[in-house]
Amino acid sequence: MSDAHGEKHHLVAVHAAREAGALAMTYFGADYAKWEKSRDNPVTEADFAVDLLLRQRLQAFGSGYGWLSEESVDDNSRRTARRVWVVDPIDGTRAFIRGQPHFAVCIALLEDGRPISAVIFNPATDELFEASEGGPALLNGVRVQVSAKDKLQDARMLASKGVFQHERWTNPWPAMHVESRNSIAYQVALTASGHFDGCMNLWGAYDWDLAAADLILRSAGGHITDHTGAALRFNQDTLRHPSIVAANPALHGLLLERLQV
Repeated sequence: MSDAHGEKHHLVAVHAAREAGALAMTYFGADYAKWEKSRDNPVTEADFAVDLLLRQRLQAFGSGYGWLSEESVDDNSRRTARRVWVVDPIDGTRAFIRGQPHFAVCIALLEDGRPISAVIFNPATDELFEASEGGPALLNGVRVQVSAKDKLQDARMLASKGVFQHERWTNPWPAMHVESRNSIAYQVALTASGHFDGCMNLWGAYDWDLAAADLILRSAGGHITDHTGAALRFNQDTLRHPSIVAANPALHGLLLERLQV
């Protein structure tokens, strides 16, 4: 893909994310329909409205692009297309429903299975994280990078509450400052920008949660893998990733070391 074409598709993604975020905010805190797709898996009419808008804006960019979204039926276009849009209209739907500003619109463009353009936009906080392949990670247009924290002690971590106190750990974790955010993509973006030192999720996530986050984190100088240290691979037969560990290189290594139990 040429640089000019690459820059154009990235600008389309940024504009689509901002427009989608504005649409999501018209629902946020208002009265709207909500239901469960499956047990403990909520969705709202806002998710579907944002999904439709993103599909219209991104697919208008050009033909021949595959499509993968959490809120769309997998039409298998992703299996044959070289380039695939991967989106999560509202990552963090539970937070959205609760009125918490911990959700994000996620857009990635894959080329041959790797993310080459990424946008994560939290419209409630007006934080837009972005990256293009080979370029820096940006937050609202300003370059960001992962923190330099190289010890687990007192690290600022994003993870589910209680994960570090779980009975499976025979060796207690050092004292850390741990917070949670419902959106996995937003967790990774906050790690990429250095607001937190790392994030960890041991319950799994999907391509639409992670494709944009993967590129942004790596563009910020960080490492993102599963708990075994394996790199994330996208647009595979299975779209689910078993776990996520993201941090700067030094801290990432320390986290992986502790996870090998």
